[in-house]
Amino acid sequence: MRRRDFLRAAVLGAGTSVAFGFSVTRQAIAFPAVVGQSPYGELLGPDANGIMLPKGFTSRIIGRTGEQVAGHTWHGAPDGGACFADGDGWIYVSNSELENGDGGVSAVKFDSAGEITDAYRILSGTTRNCSGGPTPWNTWLSCEETDRGYVFEADPWGVREAKQHPAMGRLTHEAAAVDPERKVVYLTEDEPDGCFYRFVPTTWEDMSAGTLQVLADDNGGLAWVDVPDPSAADQQTRDQVASARHFDGGEGAYYSGGTCYFTAKGENRVYAYDAAGNVLNVAYAADEVPDAPLTGVDNITGAAVGDLYVAEDGGNMEVCLITPDDVVAPFLRVLDQDESELCGVAFNPAGDRLYFSSQRGTSGASSGGITYEVTGPFRKP
Repeated sequence: MRRRDFLRAAVLGAGTSVAFGFSVTRQAIAFPAVVGQSPYGELLGPDANGIMLPKGFTSRIIGRTGEQVAGHTWHGAPDGGACFADGDGWIYVSNSELENGDGGVSAVKFDSAGEITDAYRILSGTTRNCSGGPTPWNTWLSCEETDRGYVFEADPWGVREAKQHPAMGRLTHEAAAVDPERKVVYLTEDEPDGCFYRFVPTTWEDMSAGTLQVLADDNGGLAWVDVPDPSAADQQTRDQVASARHFDGGEGAYYSGGTCYFTAKGENRVYAYDAAGNVLNVAYAADEVPDAPLTGVDNITGAAVGDLYVAEDGGNMEVCLITPDDVVAPFLRVLDQDESELCGVAFNPAGDRLYFSSQRGTSGASSGGITYEVTGPFRKP
């Protein structure tokens, strides 16, 4: 195991003891991550787009707020995103974190060569669409980061009308991550005392009805407890279960291989919830790492090889990676955009293009958003 020893696991499900009940995977046997050498080497000087990348990687801008992308005006404050296979090409969807009903979601369609062929709106009239998550049935769950916000389900092709899902709870939604093994959807909440939830649909692939649950303490372990009133008519969902676990600023979420990874910005931590073992681990904690390269943790995604990619809201505007060997290192850095945040990290289906946005770009305003594509020799399984 080299340094990847169970005794280094920061297990939060049973006080300060170490739990051995979870299955051993490449992603789960070495927490927390420590600073090390990136598998891609050092970052080079900035390219023409002001992005520092490793050798062999290039960037391009695919959209700027207010400018045309294939005849579609790119939205302000681009945030969470995901990719969907589309024949030989793919679609990238991107949230808009604008206020007062000016948010929503746009989509960009690419052909097999990566050329943009179309762009269009798939959700409109919503507020502060921050993050969300893709589903295995090829829809996009877009989350409103506003008091008693909703989760909406949108069609990446823009053919079917988007649906509002009140059953998934009314709260300050951030991200959604689908667990097809347990047939649940994990949800984060961007509040200083936010919770970690899961939604159990009555019928799988139908989010219109089901049970909202919150992760809570249970006699030294963890339990999923039903939220009495998901509509939050009289009390916020995070305050309805006395034993609920609280996290400071829940942000991105990503599910893979039995584990839901999620970030807590106020804690500068990446958590790893082992669903089979019902154990919560700390995958990365900035305050435990000297000269931590990753701070302001926000959106998160993963590559097929097992690498996690975490975007920064603040810090020094980097997307960092955490390898299966639990090494954390910068993958890219955006210069001269200190008043922005990075978000929307997502890989195309082939895993050779990474998309992300700088929400406020060089201007520091929602009208200055920029969406990028990075191409290069990404590691494969």
